[in-house]
Amino acid sequence: MHEITATEVHALEGAVILDVREPHELERARIEGAMHIPLGELVARSDEVPRDTTVYTLCHVGGRSAQAAAYLESIGVETVNIAGGIVEWHRQGLPLTIGSDG
Repeated sequence: MHEITATEVHALEGAVILDVREPHELERARIEGAMHIPLGELVARSDEVPRDTTVYTLCHVGGRSAQAAAYLESIGVETVNIAGGIVEWHRQGLPLTIGSDG
C-alpha cells in the first residue's frame, strides 16, 4: 500500500480525499471538500468512490484509512493512504474546519 504525507496531498491540485471516520468525529474536525464514507459503510457504498482518479484515504491517525485503502485497491481503485490521518494534518497546520456548522 502506498502512503503520502498530509503536506504532500494538500499540495496536490484537486486531490480526492475520502474521510472514513465516523460522523461524530467529523463534528470535531474535518477537511472541507473531502468525501465522507465511514469505514463500516465502505463496502456497501463503494460505488460512490471515483474510479477515474487516485483516491487519498484519511482517518484519525491512519489505521482505518489503511484498511479502506487496502479494500479499495482490491476492487481496482487507485488509492493512497494519508499517513498520520487528520491528527498529522492538524499538526502540519493545514486547513481544517473545527467544530460543527451549527
